[in-house]
Amino acid sequence: MVSLAPHDDIDRIMAVMQEAFDPAYGEAWTRAQLDNTLVLGHCSYAMITPDGQAPEDMAPAAGFTLTRTILDEEELLLFAVSPAWRGRGLGRTLLQQLIETAPSRGVKRIFLEMRDNNPAESLYRACGFQPVGRRPQYYRTREGQRIDAITFALDIN
Repeated sequence: MVSLAPHDDIDRIMAVMQEAFDPAYGEAWTRAQLDNTLVLGHCSYAMITPDGQAPEDMAPAAGFTLTRTILDEEELLLFAVSPAWRGRGLGRTLLQQLIETAPSRGVKRIFLEMRDNNPAESLYRACGFQPVGRRPQYYRTREGQRIDAITFALDIN
């Protein structure tokens, strides 16, 4: 399958994902999963460089978002900032851009799902996301531990 994203963008997203996601939770996607998702017309991504801008040319990405939009709802499928660039506001910038541009995509509500012990929860809450559901023991670590999934939502005004 051919991705709608340039291969260098896929490479940059994969590099961030490999650095950012703890292998204990198995959250990182494969390149094939990413390619197959981006082929769908309702999925999109955004990247950010360490200086808070969209990457130009071959500049490395420090973080990214991957979303799926259906009708007036959007789901944040993947969101990551490389550990070397955390604590500098890049994650907040990515989320704020996603929220601010939502009306231009016809989005009235954004959803995301995270594991219960995800340290990004405080960022999600600071950006206005509120818990709306819980899936008990939904995730499983590589060691077999079960962790609840929490669904968050943000209404776009």
